[in-house]
Amino acid sequence: MDTLKRFWTQHPALSNWAVLAIGMVIILFFSARHVGFEPRQWAALVGATVVLAGLCAWILSWE
Repeated sequence: MDTLKRFWTQHPALSNWAVLAIGMVIILFFSARHVGFEPRQWAALVGATVVLAGLCAWILSWE
């Protein structure tokens, strides 16, 4: 647990990116699970979601 706390304080933008990306991918999965995407389409959506989460974390770090 101390390792996570230390990582969170040393790398706040990267930590925010990871947490936001995980949450956004979970929301993506639950909202689009019955659409019938192929595996490559899921991979593209997850990749775009992770990149979007990174951009959001980067914008949040501007303060």
